[in-house]
Amino acid sequence: MRNYSQQTTNRSGERDVQITDIKACVVEGNFEWNLIKVETDAGEYGIGESYRGGGIPELVEYTKRFLIGENPLDVERLVRYIFQEMSGHGGTTGKVVTAASGLETALWDVTGKILGLPVYQLLGSKYRDEVRMYCDCHAGEAYAVEDGATAYAEAEAYSPEAYAAEARRVVDMGFSALKFDLDLAADNENDPYNGRLTNRAIAEKREIVAAVRDEIGYDIDLAFDCHWDYSVESAKRLARELEPFDLMWLEDLIPPENMSAQIEVTRSTATPVATGENRFRVFELSELLYEHGVDIVTPDPTTVGGLAETMRIADRAEENYIPMSPHNVCSPVGTMACVHLGAAVPNFDLLEFHALEVDWWDDLLVRDDPLIQDGVIEVPEAPGLGIELDEDVVEEHLLEGTTGF
Repeated sequence: MRNYSQQTTNRSGERDVQITDIKACVVEGNFEWNLIKVETDAGEYGIGESYRGGGIPELVEYTKRFLIGENPLDVERLVRYIFQEMSGHGGTTGKVVTAASGLETALWDVTGKILGLPVYQLLGSKYRDEVRMYCDCHAGEAYAVEDGATAYAEAEAYSPEAYAAEARRVVDMGFSALKFDLDLAADNENDPYNGRLTNRAIAEKREIVAAVRDEIGYDIDLAFDCHWDYSVESAKRLARELEPFDLMWLEDLIPPENMSAQIEVTRSTATPVATGENRFRVFELSELLYEHGVDIVTPDPTTVGGLAETMRIADRAEENYIPMSPHNVCSPVGTMACVHLGAAVPNFDLLEFHALEVDWWDDLLVRDDPLIQDGVIEVPEAPGLGIELDEDVVEEHLLEGTTGF
């Protein structure tokens, strides 16, 4: 077995640094945001974020058993160390990889602060000075979350008019790219289990897409998300029906496990197909890319294994001339990690913003101006991620019954 422990990481001078503590907390935004702090004996700390949901703080706490005393500058070695030490916990996939993703971002942040470099430079290059955002608009006025689960509204809230009105509102905020949910409660009326769409269900979806296009025109990029709901034949029928609307992409049409089925759907339509957020590490996405089972790949850096792992995915996508647009439902912490990734990856397209309804989203950072301006985020030049958490705001919005840093 490979040994990734600290025996090979001797340093001299200012780079002889050790991790002294690792902490995690959960902030209740539109989702549960798992924030992670890595403290060092250099007087600097790093902040990261893992994908939403339970179990992450406990897994982060477990890593203290073997990461305390390690050199935080060895970012990729330490991520491999986590996978090795937690292999018995499912360390090659699932929540362990998700926890490692947030730890990795925190390590990049503190490494940048110690070395005086922004994270994008640590990742290797800078291709762009700003990252374009697309705004996830959910489903017109209908979207809600109750206890972490989607809550459907009354049927009239999903009208084409509601979608069109929300599209206009968000475009007027300065966004040049939008995404809506296209899976509806009505999809399950015929049968809630078999994934088949009736002709009427497909017609209703076409009416929604047409209404949004009529409202905002074709100069605005437009995508729709289906959340893995449909059978292969229904996915094909829907994608073909929407071909006239020149969508940016149609996302997650079928469940994510069967690669052959995904390839079949993608090859059946001229509508660009996007997927990738539910897969872990580069190994679970390689076939998807090499077999052209996707037109736009959408890994989530806070799930898939971190920024370096996402760059490996981007490399394979670039080999196959496939753009990458990461999935992102994070607080400003995870979002800014993705911004540095976007600066460093040549085939990066645009980044998701998924917190329009959180009116204190910007308050989580110590800064004067909003992060997103005219639909883009400027890539920071400050060391690390280039952000500072407002820990008073963190404390104010902690998940009930949990503690902060």
